[in-house]
Amino acid sequence: MKKNTTQFIAYSLFALIALPVAIASYAANTVPDTAVTAAADIAEEEKEEKPAENGAAVFEEPSEAVTALAQTIDKENLENYIVCVVAAEMPALFNIEALKAQAVAARTYAVNQMEANGFTLEDMIAFGGQAYIDSQGMRSKWGDNYEVYYSKIKKAVEETKGEIMVYEGEPILAVFHAISRGKTETAENVWQQDVPYLQSVESEGDTKAAEYKFETSMPSDEIIKLLSEKYNGFAVEGDLFESMETLSQSPAGYILKIKIGNMTFTGRQVREALGLRSADFTYKKDGESIVFTTNGYGHGAGMSQYGAHYLAEEGKTYKEILAHYYTGISFSKIE
Repeated sequence: MKKNTTQFIAYSLFALIALPVAIASYAANTVPDTAVTAAADIAEEEKEEKPAENGAAVFEEPSEAVTALAQTIDKENLENYIVCVVAAEMPALFNIEALKAQAVAARTYAVNQMEANGFTLEDMIAFGGQAYIDSQGMRSKWGDNYEVYYSKIKKAVEETKGEIMVYEGEPILAVFHAISRGKTETAENVWQQDVPYLQSVESEGDTKAAEYKFETSMPSDEIIKLLSEKYNGFAVEGDLFESMETLSQSPAGYILKIKIGNMTFTGRQVREALGLRSADFTYKKDGESIVFTTNGYGHGAGMSQYGAHYLAEEGKTYKEILAHYYTGISFSKIE
């Protein structure tokens, strides 16, 4: 993928990605723990292994640019950073294979941004598009469970040390979200950029998530105010609800076009303006308010975090999980 595509989507993510800490907190208290399973580190002989699920090669040499970049990265600090990202992004009670998948996705995303935008680890912490929590924050978040949870996440990071996903030798833009609507969305339908490894795939386990479906009630006046503030010239004549019409949805089920008042929006635009959990939503009138019912949580592209946990509980390894959500990727290692 060309760097300008990576940069376009990455900068869009600064406003969008906001992966739900509330969901992580909720899930951390509701998802049962499972036995920790071991996974071997990538070894030289893995180059001879059969392809992983959906045809992803087990190992591919990184590009010369990535190899050169790897020589400038403080590997120990990078791995410590990944621990802090995984702790912030995914519930510690999720299956260890899901945590490993998150570690590889977070590491890949970081390396992608370092190469595409020249970011340092300090930049990634400050504004790199991934949640981050230090040890003090972990202690506050987990309380008496700190040692157990930290050890589990540390293990997930250590057992995937240096591993990244690549496409044609380049680190992928490994975006992820909390819960899909049962099927992930393509990058093209989210950011209007076609990305070969960010295609729509099944993620049926998401529909079993406790917060898969969520209702948000908003006064009509507030909706008009929020849309008017963001979109100059927006206006509604008469009843707001009567002016609303869903025009098209993607094959995955997310809204592509919706008419409200005198304008036509994308589902993403409405989601952002109104602070909805997902671009897959329905709506109904309730007095002077509109009730939105959303399915899923997040932009819907790339790996579903809850879906990763579900697949891990079904016996999938972290590589199988990643190969499922990121189409046609290979695995590599920065050393």
